Amino acid sequence: MKKTGKLDYIEMAATGGTLDHVKAFYSAAFGWTFTDYGPEYAAFDEGLEGGFQAQAPAKPLPILYSEALEETLAAVEESGGTIIKPIFAFPGGRRFHFTDPAGNELAVWGE
Repeated sequence: MKKTGKLDYIEMAATGGTLDHVKAFYSAAFGWTFTDYGPEYAAFDEGLEGGFQAQAPAKPLPILYSEALEETLAAVEESGGTIIKPIFAFPGGRRFHFTDPAGNELAVWGE
């Protein structure tokens, strides 16, 4: 069962090469399989779900789950986090991005 705050997904960049090149590397090196969501995104489920995005920043993006997205956004702000992308829809649900007090960017998603 998913719970608020659970590390649920990670997105990584596929820059410096093509998305196909990155997928070929992880398939050959680790046996990963992918589900393509258009030409710019490929998802994996290898113990921790995640995906590679063609036009993403070079840093990984940890994504937490929330059972109540608006309440979690308020808790992040009240606790000293900075919202850098307000709640938006994406295929699969809605999410927002924030930075923690150390400057790390994370996202939170909900259904």
